[in-house]
Amino acid sequence: MMIAHHDLDAASRQILMDNSLPSRSFPTTLWTVVLHAGRDEPARARVALQQLCQGYWYPLYSFTRHRGYSPEDAQDLTQAFFAHLLEKRGLGRADPERGRFRTFLLAALKNFLANEWDKSHARKRGGGQTIVSLEQEAGESRYRLEPAHDLTPERHFERQWAVTLLDQVLSALQNEYEAEGKSELFDEMKNVITGHAGAYAEMAARLKRSEGAIKVAAHRLRHRYRELIRARIAQTVGEGEVEDELRHLMAALRG
Repeated sequence: MMIAHHDLDAASRQILMDNSLPSRSFPTTLWTVVLHAGRDEPARARVALQQLCQGYWYPLYSFTRHRGYSPEDAQDLTQAFFAHLLEKRGLGRADPERGRFRTFLLAALKNFLANEWDKSHARKRGGGQTIVSLEQEAGESRYRLEPAHDLTPERHFERQWAVTLLDQVLSALQNEYEAEGKSELFDEMKNVITGHAGAYAEMAARLKRSEGAIKVAAHRLRHRYRELIRARIAQTVGEGEVEDELRHLMAALRG
């Protein structure tokens, strides 16, 4: 689900700075996927790479567009880059002890663009492989809606990584509420996250609940939202780096 990014950014920063929400440790399971994508047999590596990179395609696509490539070339470049990682076992060089995965991924893309890309052979270089579903039309529509800015491509990538992560977390949260039969509650309470929440009394009246119950629900929503953000971050950083990455996330959202 897509939310206006400037609204989501400000509200999310406020929630993440709420120290009343406790910390929790999460296993860095995605690093296992990274290593499998670099070392396992091709079929298994392909599945791992698809799982791993689905959340990164738009930041990488947006970075490439920001470097001046056309929508068509940016799509081909991004797809070919994922194919390159799989074919060259490039993910085998990713290591939690050597930095964050997004940093590795961006450096690998920049190297790919500088040294291995021939625009006249874009589709041929990709080998016709669809490694990750790029949703090009949606991606280009999103790119065109981005506000004007003077960020470098690198800082732009960092911001899009942060925005994409928050959007994925919000979608996961929505799925949880829907699975519990609480779609109506989520539709009303999501405004607590996006920064458009009205008075609790008004929400209580619409949902036919007490104002106290709505305040409790809002607290639980913010708590779970922060938990999911921490869990997603913990999958791509080394142990003990979650707090630092949360600070980096907030800095990236500020642009």
